[in-house]
Amino acid sequence: MAFKFGVVVFPGSNCDHDAYHAVRHVAGEQARFVWHKERALGEVDAVVIPGGFSYGDYLRSGSIARFSPIMQDVVRFARDGGPVVGICNGFQVLCEAGLLPGALMRNESLKFVCKKVYLRVENTGTGFTSAYEPGQVIQLSIAHGEGNYFADRDVIRELEDSGRVVFRYVAADGEVSAASNPNGSLNNIAGIVNGEGNVLGMMPHPERCVETLLGGSDGLGLFQSIVQQFDTVGA
Repeated sequence: MAFKFGVVVFPGSNCDHDAYHAVRHVAGEQARFVWHKERALGEVDAVVIPGGFSYGDYLRSGSIARFSPIMQDVVRFARDGGPVVGICNGFQVLCEAGLLPGALMRNESLKFVCKKVYLRVENTGTGFTSAYEPGQVIQLSIAHGEGNYFADRDVIRELEDSGRVVFRYVAADGEVSAASNPNGSLNNIAGIVNGEGNVLGMMPHPERCVETLLGGSDGLGLFQSIVQQFDTVGA
């Protein structure tokens, strides 16, 4: 029986169809769009909160989407152990909702950045990264103006010490450097998980890199990992 993804759609989402295509047409799993005004996720095995500019990024990115009716059930689903991945604006929403620590601030350059970047997979023991090799360098796309991950010193230390930093911006050879950091994120952090390991937030876009024909398939492993690791988890 196919794994069921729910792709949440807010006013201003613009990567929802990319995420749907990645899981439905490339990974071959089931998917449905979940409109922000719905109050229940329904029968889903995993939730994707896609990128875009929910509610026009008014106030600050993700701050209004956090109060959408569907988010109450997303929080419930996550706290019950269901896998949730927030990509780009979705990462911002998860931080605003308190499912992940820290915040995403304006890029250090104060400019919108749209390009391909290299990431190092720091922890393959999560339900989102098991299809990768430890230390594997992958290439994904970014497109954001507020991707500068920040948290206080104790939070950063805890994330690092507990292996909750799962993706880090690096150079093509896997080395961490200021030049390979596209937005100023502390410790070159590109993606983190919660303490329970079932909620992932990341700024790069895996759903845009799932087909070699379109420039690369390094993002497909994330969706394959979710299916492999969470196939017994239901809504």
